Amino acid sequence: MQQPRKKAYEVVIDQIKESFLNGKLPPGEKLPTERELAGFFNISRTSVREALRKLEIEGFIEIRQGSGTFIKAVPIPDSKSDFSFSIVNNKKKLIFEMLELRRVLEVECAFLASLRATTDDLEQILDSLELMRNSNDDVELGLRADVNFHKNIVRASHNSIFLQLIQSLSERMEDTIRATRKLRLTDSESVEDTFDEHKQIYLAIATGDSLLAKQLMEKHISQIRKEMTEFFLEQNRYN
Repeated sequence: MQQPRKKAYEVVIDQIKESFLNGKLPPGEKLPTERELAGFFNISRTSVREALRKLEIEGFIEIRQGSGTFIKAVPIPDSKSDFSFSIVNNKKKLIFEMLELRRVLEVECAFLASLRATTDDLEQILDSLELMRNSNDDVELGLRADVNFHKNIVRASHNSIFLQLIQSLSERMEDTIRATRKLRLTDSESVEDTFDEHKQIYLAIATGDSLLAKQLMEKHISQIRKEMTEFFLEQNRYN
């Protein structure tokens, strides 16, 4: 059976949300004007206004009279919302492909970092860890700390090819970590567990325990993959 064609305003909503996930519309970003959006999507301004109205009701955007329309700082407050599910489902293939890459790359980098990390390298990893601890309910700060933690471990491997590879995939890596954090960090206990996983990896690297660092990084990424797989299986039960 053919899927019904989406209405014009629904296309706008989907595109704006997709752009947020891809980092093209970060929190606080000002959206184009109604006229500009209508021209871009080749639709009426009425349809644009309808899309913006629904996004505002969802709490995704903020319309400031005289200033414009902005992406909210935390546009997705509920990790179990329908929008969260649709984002993760749309990015399922990318998430698993990135987890496969990270398992190959970061496990080896954790091993090498424990052997090669300088004092400055360890300080940068620790700074990211402390930022993660202090991020509290700041979603973007926590995300940035998480991404930097993993990038700093790759940097501490002192393998220029590994570093170039992860930098070239920086945007995709951030998208994937954003999606997995939304799914994992559902309560204070899960936040603490996730922080502890990172802490144990850092301690293994800092103490030069290369085999443990490798094992812990593999366990960390494998645990994420397991949780994502369970999530998708649960979703399929209700679809």
